Parts: sequence; C-alpha cells; structure tokens
Amino acid sequence: MRRLATIALCATLVAGCSGDEPKSAAPSAEESRKALVGAPTPLAAIHRQDSKLLTGGTEAFKARIASLKGYPIVVNKWGSWCGPCRAEFPFFQRQAVKRGKEIAFLGVDGSDNEDDAKEFLKKYPVAFPSYVDPDLKIAGVIKAVAAFPSTVFYDSQGEIARVKQGGYPTEKALATDIERYAR
Repeated sequence: MRRLATIALCATLVAGCSGDEPKSAAPSAEESRKALVGAPTPLAAIHRQDSKLLTGGTEAFKARIASLKGYPIVVNKWGSWCGPCRAEFPFFQRQAVKRGKEIAFLGVDGSDNEDDAKEFLKKYPVAFPSYVDPDLKIAGVIKAVAAFPSTVFYDSQGEIARVKQGGYPTEKALATDIERYAR
C-alpha cells in the first residue's frame, strides 16, 4: 500500500512539472518601453536589464535589494524546467509592466541550465532581470529554497513581508498579493 502511495505521489509531482506551455503575455518591446517611461531611476535601471541573466551571486543580489530601498520589491524564483513556473510567468510579464513605475520586480533563476534559461526568457520576455542561482544560495537569502516557483515580497524598507511557496493559479491572485504585501 505504501509503495502504491509513493508511486502516486511521484506521478503527481512529475505531472506538476510538465503540461501545456502557456502563451507569452509580454507586451511588445515598444509597448513595454512606452508604459515604463518616467519610472524612477532605480526602477528604470531594472527595466534596462529586461530579460537578462545576471551573475554575482548573493552579494550582487543583496546590493540590488539595498539599492531599491524606498520601493517595494517582488522577487519571483523560477526555473525554465518548472511547469508551474512556466504557467505563472505570463502573470509576471503583465504585472511588471503594469506596476513597474512603482514596484521593483526581480527574478531568481534557480537550479537551471543557462542556455535553457536564456531560451525561456526569449520566449517569455520580462521587464526585469533575473539573478542566476544554480546552488540556491540566493534562494536561501530570500527564504525560498523549498518550492519552485516561489514569490517573495519586500516592503519599501527592504524587509521581507511575505514568502509564497508555489505557483499562482491566476493573475488576480498574484495582483492581490502584490497590493497586500508590496508596500
């Protein structure tokens, strides 16, 4: 009986990391640029690094968080191999453009192959960069090691306000958490 339960659990986990690919929800590059014109300097710096994979590990990530003091931050930990990450990524595409003049968005690409991550970001471009985190050290800093995806909300003082483990089922659920915790 235990063996059957273990097999069922493994099948469920594998099913959660596969499935149909969502369509990209990214506005065109021109629409994104137009929507984000006039963003404050620290946020504009993020937009100039759209869909880039950044290195530098925990030190670079912590320095970026510190440079954003005064702005709420939404950090999405994702991997190109992760089905739930792919499913929610279009929500982040839209929300980052919609709210990018007031809120900083950053990504953390965990346990991923760099070529696969680059290909993923070509397919699903976002108005923010992602920090490469092959060994999940940045994930440890943001208290989001356990699950893929995870979303971490920082308040405008640079303090973690919420860590959500697991994916968002709808964009409305993500938007609700942004309004609640990214202040």
